[in-house]
This record gives sequence, C-alpha cells and structure tokens, in this order.
Amino acid sequence: MSSNVFRPLIGVGSILLVIAVLVVAVTLFRGGFTDTVRVTVQSPRAGLVMYPDAKVQMRGVTVGHVDSIESMPDGQASIELAMNPSALQDIPENVAVEIASSTVFGAKFVELLPPQTPSPERMHAGQVLDSRSVTVELNTVFEQLTSVLAQIEPDKLNETLGAISTALSGRGDQVGQMLVDFDTFLAAVEPGLPALRHDLEMAPQVLDTYADAAPALVTTVDNATGLSQSIVDEQQNLDAFLTSVIGLADVGDRVLRANGPLLDSTLAVLVPTLALTNEYNEALTCSLDGMAYLADSQPVDVPGLGLSANFLFGTEPYTYPNNLPKVAASGGPQCQVLPVGYQEKPPFVVADIGANPFVGDRRGLEVNVDSLQRALFGPIMDGRAR
Repeated sequence: MSSNVFRPLIGVGSILLVIAVLVVAVTLFRGGFTDTVRVTVQSPRAGLVMYPDAKVQMRGVTVGHVDSIESMPDGQASIELAMNPSALQDIPENVAVEIASSTVFGAKFVELLPPQTPSPERMHAGQVLDSRSVTVELNTVFEQLTSVLAQIEPDKLNETLGAISTALSGRGDQVGQMLVDFDTFLAAVEPGLPALRHDLEMAPQVLDTYADAAPALVTTVDNATGLSQSIVDEQQNLDAFLTSVIGLADVGDRVLRANGPLLDSTLAVLVPTLALTNEYNEALTCSLDGMAYLADSQPVDVPGLGLSANFLFGTEPYTYPNNLPKVAASGGPQCQVLPVGYQEKPPFVVADIGANPFVGDRRGLEVNVDSLQRALFGPIMDGRAR
C-alpha cells in the first residue's frame, strides 16, 4: 500500500477514535454503562426546573438520577428514577419523597427522606412512591400573582386605593393607637386560647348532648306551661291553702309553746325504752315476721287437734355450786327462727346463767341416787348442800 493511501486512512481512523473516546466519555458521565434499577415517583407536579439526569439524594448522598419525566392526564407528573443497585439495600421501602431545590431559582432534585420508623423491607425495582411536596418556585409565585392581577380591574383598584388613602389621611395617630390597643387585646386574649381551643373541641359533644336532650327539654317546657296555667287557674284555692297553712302554723306554735316542757319530759322518758327497743330490734323484727307467717298460714283441711307425745331421757340434775343462778345474766338480742319446721330444732344461745339445760345426752335409764336417798331418809346435810 502506497503512502498516499495509508496516510488518509490513518487520519480517518484517528478521527473515529477521537469520536469513540468522546462518546464513551459522555456515556460514562451519564452512567450509560452502569446497571440501574427503575423506581417511579408520582408527584403533583415536577416543577418548572426539573430535568432528566437530576440527582436523587438521601442524606446528602447521591443514590441515583432522574431518567425521564412524563406528564399525566390528571396534571400530575410521573418521574422515572434510575437507582444505584448497591444503594437499595440501605433505603427502606416506606421512604418519603420530596422534590426540593437548593435555592429559589435552582434546579430541582429528588430527595429521599428516611421515615421515623423504617420498615424491614428494602426498596425494590418497580416500586411506586408518592411525593408529598414540591418546593414552591418564584416563577410559580409570579404566575399566580399575574393570574390574580388579571382578575382585578385597574380603575376599580385605583378607586379603592384612593378611598383607603382618603379615609386614612390625617388619622395616622388613631390608626397607630388602634393597632396598639389591638395588640394589647390580643396579649390579654392569648392566655385563654388553650381554654378556648378546648371549648371548641368539646363543643360538638356538648351540642350533640343538647340535641339528644332537646325533645325532653321541649316536653319539660310544655309541661311547665301547663303547670303555670294550672297555678293561674287555681290561684284562689292556692291563696286559701297558704292562708290555712299560715293559720295552722300559728296554732301549732301556740300549742308547742304551751306544751313544750311536757313534750320534752315525755321524750326524755321514752329515750331508755326506745334505746332498749332499738337494741332488741332484731329479735322483735324476727318475732313479728314469724307471727305474720303464722297469721298467713293456711289451716289444716281436717278438723280436730293433732297431738304427738313422747318420753325423753332426763337431763343432768343441778349440782352445787356449779348451778347456782347468776344475777343480771343476759344472752343479748337474738332471732329465733319462727315457725320451727317439722322435726327441726330452733337455734339457741347458751347464756352464762349458771345452768345449761342442754348439757349431756343420755341414751339409757339411770337411777337418781340422791333423789332415792331423800325419798327414803329425808334431806342429808353434806358438802354438796347447805
């Protein structure tokens, strides 16, 4: 190959090599040879300065970039993120998303906000995230301000501003004093704001209670109207009744004044009797209940008198000095079950009175030696009798 042909080929090859290097550099710069995971972000809007290749950051560390932005029919924006696979293991599934900006005029970037309670699951491919907010841009403010000003007619705005200027002309001190008074009023009201807030929170429950009680309140008002009308209709009888009560009070006052000492003495005498009755109220009540039961009991169907007799073994005889009676012995108030059922024994209280008729339980005949001696020889003085 001649030098005339070889040199152009070398030049073309050099140009192609330079172009290939530039293409590879640009592709490497854009991450074309890096494996990424696709994640979608649904946002109310993408912002006016959001472009593809914008950074995706979490805690200030870049974890991916914006691959594409698509406007949806409902006005929202669908942002496709190209996430670094190695970073997904450190990002929880319930991460929050916010489209933020470093400055008012700066370009937007996607910021991942870690949740307060991270989930154990990690972010995965195909996941759809919802952006909770988009930073407000100055362009948006100007756009909204322009739309507001477009609805205001300049001549009417001029008239309004002129009227306000005329009204406030020469009244600066009064306006200033009004603002000072208003500030003082707000300072006085501020301590009561928590109570006012609580009252407003409780107002629905209170109003519900009044709504539930409204029928009863209306009925009460109706009844009060009828009662008032009855009092008006019977006012003469009511006057006569009150007059009679006044007369009875005067007579009662004279009677009590004249018989006061006698009533006092009578009540003083009744105090011990009533105290004793109160002490034995249990026994008295039980006895009256038993009598009421006997009074209500139905008589037997067969006329006549039924008698059941039997012989029982005697009790132990009294001995000296074990069975000497005691003075002022008392068993206290007690309630005997009345009436006593068939083949039942009423409960009893063994009082300390010197003798117990329920001691012993004889099962056979015994000869009373003392009684036999007295029957044969008469009374015998010994250590057991005096």
